[in-house]
Amino acid sequence: MIQVTPEAIKQIRALLEKNNMAGGLRLGVIGGGCSGLSYKFKLESGPRPNDHVFEYDGVRLFVDPKSFQYLDGLTLGYHESLLERGFVFKNPNAKHTCSCGKSFS
Repeated sequence: MIQVTPEAIKQIRALLEKNNMAGGLRLGVIGGGCSGLSYKFKLESGPRPNDHVFEYDGVRLFVDPKSFQYLDGLTLGYHESLLERGFVFKNPNAKHTCSCGKSFS
């Protein structure tokens, strides 16, 4: 299961509306980054046939099966301050993360 905070749901909804999309956010992992794996996300019009699909207050999240093994238990948040803003990943599967929090192993 993947959890999404209310702040992240609000941000995903705003991105979908801004881009005039009715689909959802694709969340996954790719090889690379300073710790071995990096998070990736993009807006998509709909899920792929084998995707795990999660819905939170009308916002959908699509995760491919390979990525799900690394993301199961993840909490996706959103943080905004005077200096930065962006999605925040709290992943219990990560044994090591880089200082920016966007890469893990």
